[in-house]
Amino acid sequence: MSRNQRYTALVLRVRPQGESNREAFFLTAEEGILRATLYGGPKSKLRSQVAPWHAGRLLVYHDPVRDSRKISDFDVESWKPGLRELYDRTASAMTLAEIILAAQGGGGGWEQALALAGESLSALEEADENEAVFLLIQFIWRWLDFLGQRPSLDYCSSCACEYPPDGVLWYSRYEGSLLCPSCAHSPRGDDYLELSPGLRRWLGIADSIAPGNLRRYTLDASLAGQARSLGSAIAGGLLGRKIRIGEI
Repeated sequence: MSRNQRYTALVLRVRPQGESNREAFFLTAEEGILRATLYGGPKSKLRSQVAPWHAGRLLVYHDPVRDSRKISDFDVESWKPGLRELYDRTASAMTLAEIILAAQGGGGGWEQALALAGESLSALEEADENEAVFLLIQFIWRWLDFLGQRPSLDYCSSCACEYPPDGVLWYSRYEGSLLCPSCAHSPRGDDYLELSPGLRRWLGIADSIAPGNLRRYTLDASLAGQARSLGSAIAGGLLGRKIRIGEI
């Protein structure tokens, strides 16, 4: 087996390793999450190429004795410089990457995971402050479906009753489920989040359209607040810590 291995890869995270090296984490179509070392100081041309959200063809040298991986080359096909031009874009892209890492790339179907991430990152590159937040929420909602963990918008997760389109459902922070009012047991405080009919419709639309078209479907202030709260709750559950979408 060749020690030089090629991947279709997206850079998710880069962090220092020692005095001059870096450790990079990739989402690859071939093996899911891949960790490899980038050797060399500031003069290394690879330092500018192996950067968060860059995507392309990755060449890695694998030492089977030490079970270590060294980045030999990275042919960048997508740079996405716009993600660094606006704080909200950067924050949303960072959270997207952390969600993928936390799920170990989704555990399979890595080409689909790459496609989901790539579509959202491309749309984020041209998004304004509000659009960046809603694109992240859309990605989170679609990512839940990819993981097989997304609750139905039409049925109560507890009693399985079919709920009317104009009814309110409640999202349980602790169960990650959507419940009808009868099963939510007097929802109040921080235990449950309200999903109004308008937000339910928006989530259904967001699931069916490309991220680049999401800007056509806006939310008023009330629904936008519900969407942010829901996105923060779901992302917090995926990452295992409290976060606030748009304030990361």
